[in-house]
Formats: sequence, C-alpha cells, structure tokens
Amino acid sequence: MKRCSWVNENNELYIKYHDEEWAVPSYDDNYLFEMLLLESFQAGLSWECVLNKRESFRKAYDNFDYKKIAKYKEDKINELLNNKEIIRNKLKINAAINNAKIFMEIQKEYKTFSNYIWSFTNNKTIINKDDNFRTTSNLSDTISNDLKKRGMKFVGSIIIYSYLQAIGIINDHELECNFYK
Repeated sequence: MKRCSWVNENNELYIKYHDEEWAVPSYDDNYLFEMLLLESFQAGLSWECVLNKRESFRKAYDNFDYKKIAKYKEDKINELLNNKEIIRNKLKINAAINNAKIFMEIQKEYKTFSNYIWSFTNNKTIINKDDNFRTTSNLSDTISNDLKKRGMKFVGSIIIYSYLQAIGIINDHELECNFYK
C-alpha cells in the first residue's frame, strides 16, 4: 500500500490515523473540538508526538468534553501541569480552556461548530491536485484571523491549515497515495 511520504510506517497509530481519519470530512462537533485541541498542542512539536499522547490527552481532558474543559479551574490546571503523560505547557492548557468557551460561543451563533467551520468552503472539501507541500493557504489565513478575532489562542494559520487537513476540509493526500481521491 502506498501512503503519503510523511507517514511513519513503523508507527501503527500514525498508519491508522492516516488511513482512517486524516482528510476524512467530519461534521461531528465533538471530533472537531478534539482535533482543534490536539492541533493547538502541536505548536512547536511534531504531530506524531501529539498523536502518540492522544489517549493520555483523552483521559486527562475528560474525553475532550469541551463543556467540562470550559469549566476547568486552577486545581484542574495544576493536575494537567503535573501529568507526565501529556504535553504540559501552561499557555496551551489555558488556551484549551479558553478555546472551549469560544467554541461554545460559535456553536450558539451557528447552531454547530461544524456549520461555522464548513461555511468557509460552502461545505465542500478542497482537494489539492498537486504534490506541492503547503503549510498555509488563504483559507487557513482567513479562518485563523476569524478565530483570533473571536479570542481563540494557538490558532495561527499553520495550525489551522493542519486542522483543516485533519478534519477533511482540505484533502492533501499525495498524488501517489492510495487515499488520494
């Protein structure tokens, strides 16, 4: 099987993520928040590092329940800062809490976060038809700027571009990859 060149073929989690999740369109708000949280923790690190800690994140962050995360207080922040199984960065932890609150504000405005995020492409997936490596686009710039205006943190254009790939708004499978459509 031919996969994208960035997949570490020695890591089963990475293979499963690439084959079953990456670039698959998602409209589920719970999954959309999970990926937003994980992508925000990737800043300055590799996606593989975050992916390897995903289940520890799931446990530490109440199964990525944004309603619970939005209510985290100092004791929970300290618990997360002392959890050696996850990425312990106070700015990113505080951003996750902040972003959960804003995520819910967006839900109120658009009925779902999915409606919001997919509105930027009129509910269409962008399929890149070349093998040019990208880290940003006009779309990721626009969404990043909008999220920042709303008060979200760790949502720069590079993070948002990766997020859009993860949730299937952008399909960047390489042309030679079996999953390129």
